[in-house]
Amino acid sequence: MAERTSSKIAIAAEPAAIMAVIADLEAYPEWAGSVKEVEVLSVYDDADERPAEARFVVDAGPVKDTYTLEYTWDADREVRWTLTEAGMLTAMDGAYRLAPGADGVTDVEYELVLELRIPMIGLLRRKAEKAIIDIALKELKKRVEA
Repeated sequence: MAERTSSKIAIAAEPAAIMAVIADLEAYPEWAGSVKEVEVLSVYDDADERPAEARFVVDAGPVKDTYTLEYTWDADREVRWTLTEAGMLTAMDGAYRLAPGADGVTDVEYELVLELRIPMIGLLRRKAEKAIIDIALKELKKRVEA
């Protein structure tokens, strides 16, 4: 199993508000720079109707791909995803974990494992994961706090 890369950021919002932005996958092209298109393929039959499966089209410089992720949600505490189909990627498993703090600030942790069909040295893969995570957290923070 590949090592996971993770990073954290503090966002001035309650977990429910942050998770609402994370769950609104179809809005990602509006604020997540590398995401060009999202189609929610299925949703959970519950009160929140959060996505169960979605297809993404991304253009992140050298990584251009169309892939499908399957989601599992734990209320406003955590969302996990796993890759089910892709062209260039062979793994894209990750999670957002939200921990409420003081004064309406929430600590958000993003964890990711990324594998490509092309060989990549572990150190370079972890650097790429770290860059993806840091950009995603900054973009999420900007969207939520706007």
